[in-house]
Amino acid sequence: MRTQRQVVDYSLRKRAALRELLAGRVGTYDLCDASPYLKNAARFHGEPTDQRCPICRSENLTLVHYIYGDELKQSAGQARTVAELSVLAMTLREFQVFVVEVCLGCDWNHLVEQYLLGRDGLTGGVEGGSEQQTASGVAAAGGADARRRREAQR
Repeated sequence: MRTQRQVVDYSLRKRAALRELLAGRVGTYDLCDASPYLKNAARFHGEPTDQRCPICRSENLTLVHYIYGDELKQSAGQARTVAELSVLAMTLREFQVFVVEVCLGCDWNHLVEQYLLGRDGLTGGVEGGSEQQTASGVAAAGGADARRRREAQR
């Protein structure tokens, strides 16, 4: 999407969790614990993928997009389709999207990424202190590289 920004990718955390499972330090019940609400959201609002589940390898994963933001009011925390996200991105100033992958077969679920959407991303340039806010937001989400980049910019 055009206005997608401040993307945080959790693929390294996923690889670490799968490595822990293969090493025997974590059981499948610890990783395959999708709630009934998450599974229903995947069924009715999810986006099917071609990726196989890394645990059971028999089902394809489904992506669920959850939205949060002040402008959403009572809609915050709801799962939305990708088409609905595009419409919301043009109508709202800013909201956060969390993408979770779910296997409906074995209940595997993992946070894949998070990002911001909204009209504020259409301005093109960085205004005022938003570059500092962007760097600190990524650093707070666990990006040590962002901290190094921010220090190098000073």
